[in-house]
Amino acid sequence: MTPAAAPTPASTPAPGDELQSAVEALRGVRRRWREEHRRGGDGRELPSRELLAGMVQALSGALFPMRLGPPTLQPEDEDFYVGHTLGSALTTLRHQAALELRHDARQRGELEPTGDAAELAARFLRTLPGVRELLDSDVLAAYRGDPAARSVDEVLLCYPGLRALISHRLAHELYQLGLPLIARVIAELAHAETGIDIHPGATIGSGCFIDHGTGVVIGETAVIGERVRIYQNVTLGAKSIPTDSDGLAVKGQPRHPVVEDEVVIYAGATVLGRVTIGRGAVIGGNVWLTRSVAPGSLVTQADSLACTT
Repeated sequence: MTPAAAPTPASTPAPGDELQSAVEALRGVRRRWREEHRRGGDGRELPSRELLAGMVQALSGALFPMRLGPPTLQPEDEDFYVGHTLGSALTTLRHQAALELRHDARQRGELEPTGDAAELAARFLRTLPGVRELLDSDVLAAYRGDPAARSVDEVLLCYPGLRALISHRLAHELYQLGLPLIARVIAELAHAETGIDIHPGATIGSGCFIDHGTGVVIGETAVIGERVRIYQNVTLGAKSIPTDSDGLAVKGQPRHPVVEDEVVIYAGATVLGRVTIGRGAVIGGNVWLTRSVAPGSLVTQADSLACTT
């Protein structure tokens, strides 16, 4: 005779009941969050990471069609591809910019956004030739500065520093146009891909070479001059973060380093605060630096330790 199955304890909810309880609890959490942070909850309110990733890929192809465009692209079709790709990318940008502008308006308690997404997209389009010229200078800086680079094409296809700079130069233009959330999403997508964390607010001059790159951090208000070389695990960060009377971080104040032209910062160096690294200075590996450096100086780890003891 087959023994009867053991009865289910009355206190154990059925799987369907557990699922329904979780759904209801999450609904309550969402409602409280939306009420506290003035979220409408009436549809997609924020830009899409997935769509912005596709937009950056398309823009990269439009900037370098025969290297980062489709593998079947022929030279005679280059202009058609660039025009079609830019049109598609800018349609995405207009839609995503409209979401960000509406979100910002709601945060301010306003019914209508103050900016015009179509106008911002048109202004962004006009920056692209300049972005391409800056990136050309970055490619040449890497090729000339790295004896392992066999060609400029290798730099463009293989170097994570260049990949991060493509995203940064696009994101920086969007940041300057008043779309900081879209810019930050693009920056963080590049960060996830390359291990290089550049805030879109950072200003980077032409001919920048980020060698190897993993672990590089460049803060929002950092200013980097022309022909600067930065190695892996370098941090250009804030020494301290001022707070207001409520203990919240004060936004927008200059708090990151100024790096003048032709500076070299070797692996593992940490430079903190609104200090100036003078033109042509060399910052050695693993240096911890919280003071300004005169032009042409060589700062070693021993120098930095002597200044902090």
